Amino acid sequence: MAGHSAILEDGSALSRLDRALLRLERALALLSGLAVFGLMVLAVVSVGGRNFFASPLPGYVDWIEQAMPLIAFMGIAFTQREGGHIRMDILVGQLRGRPLWAAEFVTTALILILMVLMVWGSWAHFARSFDFAAPMWSRDSSMDIALPLWPAKLLAPVAFSVLCLRLCLQLWGFGRAFAGNLERPVAVPLVQSAAEQAAAEAETVSNGEG
Repeated sequence: MAGHSAILEDGSALSRLDRALLRLERALALLSGLAVFGLMVLAVVSVGGRNFFASPLPGYVDWIEQAMPLIAFMGIAFTQREGGHIRMDILVGQLRGRPLWAAEFVTTALILILMVLMVWGSWAHFARSFDFAAPMWSRDSSMDIALPLWPAKLLAPVAFSVLCLRLCLQLWGFGRAFAGNLERPVAVPLVQSAAEQAAAEAETVSNGEG
């Protein structure tokens, strides 16, 4: 789903659930952006401390390790909703009607199966790290300043679970489109042509200037 996609909305239950989940996805994507900004601030503090006070920020690498899941995983459901993940649009774009929705349904179902397995595996990884009886509830910690690792490990199954919810909604949308042979279904990313992309970008720019 690389490139630009349109997501249509209406008053249906599917569209209402899509918009409700979108609020959560946007919040997680915002957290990801704030994590990137936070790492930039930490880099400035660490480099400034090293150059001016001969004392870099203690545990800088440990904090990077903690922030990586925020940066890597928190925005994946939002990207899936917007149709931003890479795929072979040159092939899928040749399909129309039920063949297109069938292809979308099958590929989305395969992704969902993979992500369910990822939730199971990443939760097991978190469970091996978390222990109520251990100091700071953690069986392991970072190398330098001994930050507990379970909060970072918990982020993966959380993000993957939200992605699973998004994939379930998209399966509903593609299945509905296939059953009704819909031309432009709601709550799923619709690949735009070059002309449609240009028009959407022009409208965004004009709205920003207004």
